[in-house]
Amino acid sequence: MTSPATVDEEAVLAEIGGALRAVLDDLEFEDVPITRETRFVEDLDLESIDLVSLTSELRARYGDQVDFPAWFASLELSEIIGLTVGQLADYIVGRLR
Repeated sequence: MTSPATVDEEAVLAEIGGALRAVLDDLEFEDVPITRETRFVEDLDLESIDLVSLTSELRARYGDQVDFPAWFASLELSEIIGLTVGQLADYIVGRLR
């Protein structure tokens, strides 16, 4: 788990990329760059079950300090559909600081 003193946005982006690759486990996405602008639904075709798997992966890395279910519940459907890796990284960094 990451300590607050070492929270770094680039490291969080890398963690999300690793978690995405673990969830997708698909050679089609092996060489796809994961950037702040990458959209979960539109670019990666993630479905709701994939988002649940992703949040489980990230919870294992960040613990209870990052409450993904509550955050997702606070978003409108259109916000979830347009959600980017950068927005998720910002949320994680904000919760860890």
